[in-house]
Amino acid sequence: MITTLVMLLQAAQPTPAPTPPPPPPCASERHAEFDLWVGEWEVYATSNPETKVADSKIERLYNGCAVRENWMPLRGAGGGSLNSLRDDGRWHQRWTGSSGETVDFVGGLDAAGQMVMTGWWANFGGPGQHRFVRMTYTLNEDGSVRQLGEVSADHGATFTTGYDLIYRPKADAAD
Repeated sequence: MITTLVMLLQAAQPTPAPTPPPPPPCASERHAEFDLWVGEWEVYATSNPETKVADSKIERLYNGCAVRENWMPLRGAGGGSLNSLRDDGRWHQRWTGSSGETVDFVGGLDAAGQMVMTGWWANFGGPGQHRFVRMTYTLNEDGSVRQLGEVSADHGATFTTGYDLIYRPKADAAD
């Protein structure tokens, strides 16, 4: 009788709710918009396409929710960025240089499919010379990526080229 009573009590207990699944990975088409830049790259100035200026490793991390850059110049200070698509529907990038400076950029794909990010860069033109910077990332037909950095001293009314880079896939990246 006690066994029957225990069985009845156990049967009356609610079934525990299943453990909720982990949050879905950031696998949407929107989260893949910056994949054009993901890879291991040798970087060249567009004006001198035979002289390498840097290596760069860009990888998708954190369940596909972020794109991280590791910028490794052959001369000068390195740095990196962390990029993510946020709830406001825009891409956000935080650049951190090896001197401790940070720059925040915001943007997204334009009508031509280019990633365009803008932000204020303190001391870009030297001490006290803050600049509005627009970066445009374009996937080229040969698989390279162009990063054009345009600089404005008049809050975006006009721009001049600050840097113009070509990221070519690193030959030994698959090794």
